[in-house]
Amino acid sequence: MADVPERALVVMAHPDDADFSCAGTVAVWTEAGAEVVYLMVTDGEAGGDELTLESAEIAAMRREEQRRAAAEVGVKDVRFLGYPDGRVETTLDLRRDITRVIRQVRPERMVIPNPERDWDSVAASHPDHRATGAAAFDAVFPDSRNPHAHRELLHEEALAPWTVPEVWVVGGPAPHTHSDITDVFERKVAALAAHESQIGDIAELEPMLRQWMGVNAAEAGLPEGRLAEVFRVVRTV
Repeated sequence: MADVPERALVVMAHPDDADFSCAGTVAVWTEAGAEVVYLMVTDGEAGGDELTLESAEIAAMRREEQRRAAAEVGVKDVRFLGYPDGRVETTLDLRRDITRVIRQVRPERMVIPNPERDWDSVAASHPDHRATGAAAFDAVFPDSRNPHAHRELLHEEALAPWTVPEVWVVGGPAPHTHSDITDVFERKVAALAAHESQIGDIAELEPMLRQWMGVNAAEAGLPEGRLAEVFRVVRTV
């Protein structure tokens, strides 16, 4: 796996997106001393099939679940933008709000969802994921590095431009970077278990995750029994 960054920013659409896609890699990074920040575009208030709670109650519950999940993999800073779950669009406002956090955190690496539709996977093509990925990448290039973009961030909030040199895309086509998470797999499972409102039985999910991560590792040529998450890494400089 590539060198561990000093600072990384993970931008996802919903609580639990990071835990399914990259929590193992995040655990590897934090164990090596990286500072990782999570930014969730929504509070996940439209998650689940039950209508027994009000949206505000669901949002509060899912924010707390995400904070607990993040702590399992060493992430202490979890932020929420509060955009409506199920209605995320790639707007200038969203680009500005992600740019703000990029300039605050000043990460060397970002992890984002795939902005492209995957015709082979309906679940991987959730519109919130695609919109978040597109807005996040637009915030990386050109917005966060351009002093003329969202001028209020510079002039009113004193947030200087910042260039993110590397973006790791999850769930996209042609992934080519495999992160060995074998030694931290249990931490990934613990993070997912924190999402009690979304995951009914973690014991049922764990073997499915192990199989999925095992296929990833085999595709990377790792020894039998190893587990991996996969990314497409994009250099921006």
